[in-house]
Amino acid sequence: MQHSSSGSSKNWGIYMPSTQDLNVRTATPLPPPREILKELPSTDRIQQSVIESRTALRNILHREDNRFLVVVGPCSIHDEVAAAEYAAKLAGLAQKISDRLFVVMRVYFEKPRTTIGWKGLINDPHLDGSFAIDDGLRKARRILLSVLSTGIPAATEMLDPIVPQYIADLVSWTAIGARTTESQTHREMASGLSMPVGFKNSTSGDMQIAVDAMKSSLHAHSFLGIDEDGRTAIVRTKGNKHGHIILRGGHRGPNYHTEHLAEAAHRMQEAGLIPNIMVDCSHANSEKKFRFQEVVWQSTIRQRSEGNCNIIGAMLESNLNEGSQPFQPEVSKLVYGVSITDACVGWEKTEEMLRNAHSLLAS
Repeated sequence: MQHSSSGSSKNWGIYMPSTQDLNVRTATPLPPPREILKELPSTDRIQQSVIESRTALRNILHREDNRFLVVVGPCSIHDEVAAAEYAAKLAGLAQKISDRLFVVMRVYFEKPRTTIGWKGLINDPHLDGSFAIDDGLRKARRILLSVLSTGIPAATEMLDPIVPQYIADLVSWTAIGARTTESQTHREMASGLSMPVGFKNSTSGDMQIAVDAMKSSLHAHSFLGIDEDGRTAIVRTKGNKHGHIILRGGHRGPNYHTEHLAEAAHRMQEAGLIPNIMVDCSHANSEKKFRFQEVVWQSTIRQRSEGNCNIIGAMLESNLNEGSQPFQPEVSKLVYGVSITDACVGWEKTEEMLRNAHSLLAS
C-alpha cells in the first residue's frame, strides 16, 4: 500500500498525518528574475561600465594592472538616499585617484548572522519584520542602478544562491563570507559567477578553508538552481578563474601582519594558485573597533608600498557618518548615514585614508 506524503489522507480507515512542511507557514511565489530585470532594466552605458570594471579587476588579479584594489562602503545598505549620496561622493574621489587605486563601492544587501538579527535589505527591505523579499530584490536592483549611474562599480556579498539571478548583471566583484566559504553550495555558486570572487577566511581565522574554496570554484560544477524564468534547473558551470583570498582575522586575532600574509601566499602557491590577497581592515582585524581600521589600512598600504605585490587590495567599512546605531523598525528614528550593522569610519576619514594611500603608492 502506498501512502501520501503530503496532506492528510485516509487509507483503510486509518488517518495518516502529513509528513511534509510541518514547520512551514507559507510559501509565496516570487516574480521570476526575467520579470524583475525587465521591470528594472540596465542600460548600455551601465553594462559597458560593468564589463570594463570586471576586466580591470581581472587584470589586477593576473598582475596586468598594478593598481591597488579598494572595496569600500557601508557595512550594509538600508537607505536608498544615503546610498546614492555616498556613491556620488565616492565616484568623485575615485576618479581623482584612479591612476593608483581602483575603487569599487561596497553595496551589501545580505547579512549572514551568527545567531539572529536583521538579515539585510533583500530579506527585510522595510526594516519592519514584514520580510517582503520581492520588494527587497527590486529595491536592491534599483540601488545598484543608481550607484552605477555615478560611474562607480559595485561590490556585494552573495549569500542566498537564488539572488544572483536577480542582480548579478550589475555587480563587478563579489565576496563569499567567512560563514559560507566552507559551504559546498557557495563554492558551486562562485564557480558560475561572472565576476571576480573573494573568499574570506573562516570566523576562526582558518585560511585553508578560503584556499580550498578558491581551488574548488576554479573547477566546473553541476548543481540545482533556477533559470531566468524562475524554474528549478540543473546549473552546469565552467569554473571561475578569477578568485582571491580575503584575510579578515578570526577568533585567534588579526591576520594582516607580514607573517600572516606570507603564510597565506605560501598556502595558495602550494595549491597552485596565484597568491592574490586582500586585507579586510574591519571585523577581527580591527578587533571590531571601527577607528582601528585605519591602523590595519596603514599597515597594509605600507607593506604593499614596500614591494609585497601579493597584496592586491583592501576592504574598508565606511559610511557617510561614523559609528553605528541599533537596528530598529521605526525608520524615521534612524540617524541618516549611520550604519545599522557594523560600525564604520565616516566619509571625511575615508577620503583622508584613500588620499594618503594614493600618495604612499606613488611609483
